[in-house]
Amino acid sequence: MIRFALRIPEDLHARLTAQAAADRRSINSEILHLIEVALSTIEVDDESP
Repeated sequence: MIRFALRIPEDLHARLTAQAAADRRSINSEILHLIEVALSTIEVDDESP
């Protein structure tokens, strides 16, 4: 697992915190979940550089 620091606006942090609580996840798990969902919706384009 790789660690890195991420700076986000306070209002976005508040939204992430609320969503994580609603989904019964840690903020870290919520961010990972949202990234995975976002990336799964992107179609792979073999012709993209």
